[in-house]
Amino acid sequence: MIKKNLTRRQKRHRRLRKKISGTPERARLAVFRSNMHIYAQLIDDTQGLVLAAASDLKMNDVEASEGASRHVTRAKAVGLELASRAKDKGIETVAFDRGGYKYHGRVAALAEGAREGGLKF
Repeated sequence: MIKKNLTRRQKRHRRLRKKISGTPERARLAVFRSNMHIYAQLIDDTQGLVLAAASDLKMNDVEASEGASRHVTRAKAVGLELASRAKDKGIETVAFDRGGYKYHGRVAALAEGAREGGLKF
């Protein structure tokens, strides 16, 4: 096997994925964060299906709340949007996959928004 040059985040993500997997009853909430945007998906790993997805690509009208940056506010809105789409599909519990990122800032705001929207971790 040829070893690839992986970043630290990718190594952490692979280590986390050994423990976390999604099922139809408890989907995996996968987070990807770029410098400008944040994306979230609900994944069923047994069948390899994306059950629901949300991102901040089309969220230009979200204004920053007091004490939070624009990116954090948009991440929370993505969490709320994903939770509403999950409710439409009948999904209530998820396994949170932070994607190797630290659980703070935008990733934590997305998780908080998903919890406010009614998802259980």
